[in-house]
Amino acid sequence: MAVEDNVKGKVDEVSGKAKEVAGVVSDDEKLEAEGKAQGLAGKARGLFGDAKDKVEDSAENLKDKAEDAVDDLKSKFKK
Repeated sequence: MAVEDNVKGKVDEVSGKAKEVAGVVSDDEKLEAEGKAQGLAGKARGLFGDAKDKVEDSAENLKDKAEDAVDDLKSKFKK
């Protein structure tokens, strides 16, 4: 589900930023790097969720157009 990807992505972004800041404050380069990586992974997951939304919307739009075309053809042949 795209909403789930977006939410989990935001959680990872925020958690990653917190780790990154904690790493900077504590001078822990490993923790800082982990935070950056987690933040980037969260951003990617959010973008993936956005892409899924767009694909779902496009598929629904295409389905609606196909149904309309079939209905139009049916009405022409009934006359």
